[in-house]
Amino acid sequence: MRRRSFIAVVASALAFPGRGALAVMTRMTIYKDPACGCCHEWSKAMAAAGFSVDARDTDDLAAIKARLGVPADLEGCHTAVIEEYYLEGHVPLASVQQLLQERPPLRGLAVPGMPPGSLGMGEDWRASYDVYAIPSADEAPYVFAEVRPGKG
Repeated sequence: MRRRSFIAVVASALAFPGRGALAVMTRMTIYKDPACGCCHEWSKAMAAAGFSVDARDTDDLAAIKARLGVPADLEGCHTAVIEEYYLEGHVPLASVQQLLQERPPLRGLAVPGMPPGSLGMGEDWRASYDVYAIPSADEAPYVFAEVRPGKG
């Protein structure tokens, strides 16, 4: 793992005391394209954060996204399942930890597309993107977290 990514993982663990224990005990299944390098990097970051990662290569991500109910306009590069939630795309570690700590009534979190500088997509201090929450009910998705330069 790159030094900056490692530092970000460690900083997240320190910023959210007690949440690291959640990761160590939590299994995460990641469905990804076998040829996708950024999915592999995101998976490595989750494993480094202490999650028990089961990465599964698949040629039919569309079927998995459909089964989980991922909104088409919020689809990302890969799909992970962790407990009762899904994580769509390059969701940052801090948002995963917040989700597991707070346990809001959501189906999951999503980072649409492949934003440059997001976890697994290289290092870019100017990274700017939103993490969306997908509610359990028929409510519209909303911004769960903002990633902005200097904001994390």
